[in-house]
Amino acid sequence: MKYCVGFQLYENGEEPFSQIVATYRDYISEVFFAWQDIATGRSAIATRHGYTDWSAQARTEEELRRIKQMGVKLDLLFNGNCYGEYAISEKLANTVVSVIEYLESVGCGVDIVTTASPAIAHTVKKHFPTIDVRASVNMRIGTVKGMEYLSDLFDSFHVQREYNRDLSRLKLLKEWADTAGKKLIMLANSGCFVNCSGQSFHDNLVAHESEICEVKNLDDFTPYVCWQALKNKENWHMLLENTWVRPEDIHHYEGIFDTVKLATRMHSLPGMVIDAYVRGRYIGNTLDLFEPGFGRAIAPYIISNLNFPEKWFTKTSSCDKICHRCGYCKAVLEQVLINTEENV
Repeated sequence: MKYCVGFQLYENGEEPFSQIVATYRDYISEVFFAWQDIATGRSAIATRHGYTDWSAQARTEEELRRIKQMGVKLDLLFNGNCYGEYAISEKLANTVVSVIEYLESVGCGVDIVTTASPAIAHTVKKHFPTIDVRASVNMRIGTVKGMEYLSDLFDSFHVQREYNRDLSRLKLLKEWADTAGKKLIMLANSGCFVNCSGQSFHDNLVAHESEICEVKNLDDFTPYVCWQALKNKENWHMLLENTWVRPEDIHHYEGIFDTVKLATRMHSLPGMVIDAYVRGRYIGNTLDLFEPGFGRAIAPYIISNLNFPEKWFTKTSSCDKICHRCGYCKAVLEQVLINTEENV
């Protein structure tokens, strides 16, 4: 089992991402990345508020070539949740084709395309039949039916995050995938709330972030369900009820997943996250491993990764997930929550 990690373009003084990949090369099989200002599941790379970093593309190409030369596969993201009026257009298809062709011409040939758009999946299948087309985690595919419906368009599937802690469900999906010649991927360190009622709203905000940032927005409204909920300490137990898997528990997924995805594309310390999962151990604030991490939301408190009970994984991977009837995570929170100001 190896890792697919999110590319991050370094700034002056930072360690190039290619160097991080080189350090952990034996454990990394894929690197996923977005292309400049095309809508994906995160913010644009090159342009913010009209200001463009014109060196970004050249630096990105140089980094991707280095990674490609290491024998690591490149996974290009077209996983925006919305492409507006161009959603099923020839213009969008031409954009996808031109980006893939260009990357091939500069030594950054794409091995995988991850998308939340069946239209983009169709385009890649049509023009680049050797590329692995992967269903984005944003599609929330967590059933055999869901994979069957799109089996003609996708070669691999990110499993819906909500099933990360349901080993029996994952084994069922794996059984079908093996029979159908498909591959399953798990996103291990998402900080997002389980069954978030604001996910579609948030995903659409991100897809249109470049436009949203250019208008006057409400200054008395928090558009993110998670951050709003965490303003109330009574809701902090929700942090433990989510979909993430600790580095100490990742070995339980051997045999189910060949590849585990780590969200590091926007993380301030991507090397730290990769190191923790490679080692299978982390000493520090558990929230610091995730994207988003929510460390700021509960500061000066932290969730001590060393304080989790021995049976944490056994319990949370076999429970019925009816959290409002159960007090387990609330009890564990009392055990792992530390006020750092009291311990100075």
